[in-house]
Amino acid sequence: MAGVGWFTKLYGAGPAHLLAVVGCFALTTYSVVLIWGEPQVVRMAVWFAAAVVVHDLVLLPVCSLADRALAASLRSAPKARVPIVNHIRSPVLAAGLLFLVFFPGIVQQGTATHLAATGQDQQVYLGRWLALSGTFVAVSAVVYVLRSVIALRRSRSHNPSSVDEST
Repeated sequence: MAGVGWFTKLYGAGPAHLLAVVGCFALTTYSVVLIWGEPQVVRMAVWFAAAVVVHDLVLLPVCSLADRALAASLRSAPKARVPIVNHIRSPVLAAGLLFLVFFPGIVQQGTATHLAATGQDQQVYLGRWLALSGTFVAVSAVVYVLRSVIALRRSRSHNPSSVDEST
């Protein structure tokens, strides 16, 4: 797309990026218009602002420090054929996001309201979150083992002298 080079140079990204940003702003505007007349709009705005502050000032620095500590501890470990860091990050991120989304149900906050609204209690949230988190870890471990086996087989097929010939 040589014809949009001037646009990319001026804007800093391609036209698809601008279209996506405009679409996000349109969706946000539509959402605000929908909830503007609600009596709880101020409460929702306070919750949104608090979420932004907590994310930027608490969660992001804590996650960044934990990730740096993980990367530093893995740097001192023997070099593996397949890096393990993303196989640790992925299930932890998935479990953490699920915990944030379902936190009120997991800690059984608002039990009476939840029961009145759905007719069900919140007893299952903690167990299901733990089961999903365990599944994320197990799937990530299986993928890591499979990738390691494939990498080992590839290295042996490309370098036959590394195969043990003592048998």
